[in-house]
Amino acid sequence: MAEISEAPSGGIRGRFRAHVRDEVKHVALRQLAEGGPQALSVNAIAKELGVSGPALYRYFANRDELLTELVANAYRDLAAALAASTRAARRLPPPRRLRTFAAAYRKWAKAEPHRYRLLFTAPVPGYDAQSDRLVAASQEAMNVLLDVLADLAPAGATGEPKALDRQLDRWARSRQLTDVSPALALWGVVTWTRLHGLVSLEIEGNYAAMGLDPELLFDLEVDGILQLGHGGFAGQSTS
Repeated sequence: MAEISEAPSGGIRGRFRAHVRDEVKHVALRQLAEGGPQALSVNAIAKELGVSGPALYRYFANRDELLTELVANAYRDLAAALAASTRAARRLPPPRRLRTFAAAYRKWAKAEPHRYRLLFTAPVPGYDAQSDRLVAASQEAMNVLLDVLADLAPAGATGEPKALDRQLDRWARSRQLTDVSPALALWGVVTWTRLHGLVSLEIEGNYAAMGLDPELLFDLEVDGILQLGHGGFAGQSTS
């Protein structure tokens, strides 16, 4: 089972509350794995745990609050897996560290497809997948990626700032990434976009249906990402 435990607080009552919330999340994750977000039911969780629906709402006010907890936990666990992989590869050359990062990203998504699907789309109609809490949670994984890319990138960016440069600079500053240039930010965004696109297609079985080996495609994609650092985004202003 994925790591979702909360840090207990407030003595016995706080520990009991954290325990119940963890139990709720474990059951919810099983529902997601078996039937997707549409299968998530607070009432069904309450029945399985042997409590009433109203009693369970003391721990999660509604389904959306439960979903937000699950998404935030998934972001945290993905970031932890990525950080662990890059720490283990810290003595490797920078290109190898990026390959290690990419492999860890793919491995987590394949091991936790029901959780990965929660991260980048609204799981149910009307759900705010871009809330401040989730945006902050998502940034942890991006920060790991930017650290890896920074070791690959030439220092600085050149050229007159363009519209996308200004947008990337605002984004970096809004995340307190004051040492991230627009060029490095762009490399990070494009890397995430390409890894996410390939992994999303893989976990949905699209490549298998085509008779293609997703690992070969993935390696080719990482080759392309690395090439962006050789005269691509890493050292140039966007146009």
